[in-house]
Amino acid sequence: MSFAVVDSRILITGSAMGMGRLYAERAVAEGAAVVILVDYNEQTLNETADALRQTAGTTQKIVPVVVNLADRSAIEKAMAKVVAQFGGVDVLINNAGVVTGSYFWEHHNERDTDFTMKVNALAPMFLAHELLPSMIAADRPARIVNIASAAGMVSNPKMSVYASSKWALIGWSDSLRLELLQNGYGHVRVTTVCPSYIATGMFEGVKGPLMTPIMKPEYVVNKVWAAMRSGRSMLMLPWTVHLSKVLKGLLPQRAFDWIADNLFGVYNTMDKFTGRTK
Repeated sequence: MSFAVVDSRILITGSAMGMGRLYAERAVAEGAAVVILVDYNEQTLNETADALRQTAGTTQKIVPVVVNLADRSAIEKAMAKVVAQFGGVDVLINNAGVVTGSYFWEHHNERDTDFTMKVNALAPMFLAHELLPSMIAADRPARIVNIASAAGMVSNPKMSVYASSKWALIGWSDSLRLELLQNGYGHVRVTTVCPSYIATGMFEGVKGPLMTPIMKPEYVVNKVWAAMRSGRSMLMLPWTVHLSKVLKGLLPQRAFDWIADNLFGVYNTMDKFTGRTK
């Protein structure tokens, strides 16, 4: 059951810049009736909204919504307005994410732990909780896309809290998929996306593992968009993420650790991590 973007209502988190903006540009280009941009950075968000309006059709609505995704009450209030104004959405893309690249014992403030877990793991749940009822009731094709990470499948030093947030997101996302199917709500499809490193600036300084190049944002957006439209349940990028999942399931832990560390270099990819400097 392929999803038709034209005339749909699409909400994207983390859409002021980076891949979130690319998803928004794709939604506008394919004729979405309403494109709701959710971000915390008001200035950049409004600039992105203005730029999208330059390419949007006269009937398309570009709606910037400033929300602190670490605040559940702020999410609930903002989504209540979305439902009241537009009747809900047809597509929710949980794209927003944050990362702290340090050893766990070096995590000393709220942003390093609480904020990361709230934005990466809890915000997608709270957003879906507010928007799912109208998706289910509409009885027409709908999509939820959760941008997780390969880090949610393979542990990695200097990513402990980030990895745990993505493990939580993967578990919830795929469980939600099954719950919808089990209850006859198959028109709402859930896609869980598990990419390796992407050149967005968020992971500036990292080194891709063996045979795992740092991917271009446009390449990933194309793959995710196709998966969303087709209702694909799981998307892992690139192919080495599939391989690592299989090896981790088959091999004893010590053997997998040796291969991941000494052969593929996974456990040293964050050694020179800097992240965004601004």
